[in-house]
Amino acid sequence: MDKFSLFGKFTVQEGERDTMVDILLEAAESMKNLEECEIYLVNISEGEPNSVYVYEVWSNENAHQASLSLEATQTLISRAKPLITGMERISTLITKGGKGHFI
Repeated sequence: MDKFSLFGKFTVQEGERDTMVDILLEAAESMKNLEECEIYLVNISEGEPNSVYVYEVWSNENAHQASLSLEATQTLISRAKPLITGMERISTLITKGGKGHFI
């Protein structure tokens, strides 16, 4: 049952959070047919106007790495790069189980 999970934070230029959210939601949409991506949630914090958080659950770490080389992913990364002022991998987790549900 072990899954590979990531919790990351993107810091973006002033006023660009909504644009970054839109790009990451496009990424989530592009993952819908990718069975190895089980959860891809885009989150914001009202107290951090220049931050976007992403929580991901993958079947394994290799599947996550492989997704980064997909053409759709590369296109979205190229659109997002100019907005990003910082990235932080808050945690890499091993999901052992629980309840999950796709939005």
